[in-house]
Amino acid sequence: MEDKLLEEERQGEAVITEQEINFLNGKKLYVESYGCQMNFSDSEIVASIMGKAGYETTKNADEADVVLINTCSIRDNAEQRVRNRLKQFQKIKKDNPEKVIGILGCMAERLKSELLEEEKLVDLVAGPDAYRELPGLVSEVESGQKAVNVLLSREETYAEITPVRLDSNGVSAFISIMRGCDNMCSFCVVPFTRGRERSRDPKSIVAEAGDLFDRGYREVTLLGQNVDSYRWNLSKKGEVINLDEETVNFAQLLEKVALVNPGLRIRFSTSHPKDMTDDVLYAMAKHENICEYIHLPVQSGNSEVLKRMNRGYSREWYFNRIDAIKRIMPDSGISTDVIAGFCGETEEQHQETLSLMQAVKYDFAYMFYYSERPKTLAERKYEDDVPLEVKKRRLNEIIDLQMQHALESNKKAVGKTFKVLVEGHSKRSKEHLCGRNTQNVMCVFPAGNLKSGDYANVKITECTAATLKGEIVE
Repeated sequence: MEDKLLEEERQGEAVITEQEINFLNGKKLYVESYGCQMNFSDSEIVASIMGKAGYETTKNADEADVVLINTCSIRDNAEQRVRNRLKQFQKIKKDNPEKVIGILGCMAERLKSELLEEEKLVDLVAGPDAYRELPGLVSEVESGQKAVNVLLSREETYAEITPVRLDSNGVSAFISIMRGCDNMCSFCVVPFTRGRERSRDPKSIVAEAGDLFDRGYREVTLLGQNVDSYRWNLSKKGEVINLDEETVNFAQLLEKVALVNPGLRIRFSTSHPKDMTDDVLYAMAKHENICEYIHLPVQSGNSEVLKRMNRGYSREWYFNRIDAIKRIMPDSGISTDVIAGFCGETEEQHQETLSLMQAVKYDFAYMFYYSERPKTLAERKYEDDVPLEVKKRRLNEIIDLQMQHALESNKKAVGKTFKVLVEGHSKRSKEHLCGRNTQNVMCVFPAGNLKSGDYANVKITECTAATLKGEIVE
């Protein structure tokens, strides 16, 4: 669950390369992405690998020679959506039997047999660590075979592959800094579908950030299943692995990327509370271009439920981290993940989640009811015993409370002036631009003479629970 979902409107987004590639084979690739920021970032890596093999991206699945779906297994409805999409592609394939249909990512690893052999929905299955092999896997399918590679790696980070920026606004980009997760939260499939933690060479990360800035990008988001567990040349116990090489933890990496250029904004996602150290907070506070926004998933406000979730902290310990954020970065925006109706959750425990939310007053939250995932610790150890109607009612109570807090938070912004990075035109009007402030809240304001990539000082005049509206000031 650390791999939080992107906004609903981007689920199923088809991707297209933004730069010219010398396509060698005249074939076309259609890539559709679901799930989290990491999946969308991985699709950029896939496009780069397939582009070098001669494939041009298209937004039309009908004309594509190869159709790939990058998938998510976090929740059941995410999987069902992908299954339904695969059935649609099968209908397309009836008119063109030579079309290759493949599934990538977390569902690929978890459901390879069902999708490939039993339901016969795909020709190709590739797990998150097998993307280098995609051109070869496609060739296997074209020769009449089914192709599968779902092996997980302890080393693969795709560090030297320059991602093709897909459907980008040309202002913001993802940089994947580490892969996998070692936390083993009992509700989560990520350790099983994406493997153990491994971090990229910091030099390659800094170089990618510098290259993006030189190409006009003004904001990067550092990505990882558990981004603040990043460590280079350090064991999990903090021991130096190679004495001849520098060691870099997440706080130090943040500083390195921040120093690329003061005009480059830095964000990161997603954090685990146990790794949100004071060092990270002080690094954020030190550099103006590191955004004052932290995603700190709580999942539950009750210590017993947190124990069953194997989160590694208590309610009280989590409050300690919240207090540290507010002490070191008093203006920081804070968001979270919340799960309603986890195994054994009582009404009293649910009320503790609401009381924690009331105490913290998050600016934003990703909110779900519990969806049991096969092969997880929770599925093996606990009974999914909270009735669905109770889960939905508790979730609605969480959502209602969060909407109140989001509106309260945005009302406090009215009258203040924020430095906003212009991302493009507003969805509703070409007369207005939009962009986020350092706290990650979307701001809408008259266009004036500004363009994407510019910074604007915006004084907030009104708000909704989701958006700040304002005017440009000098």
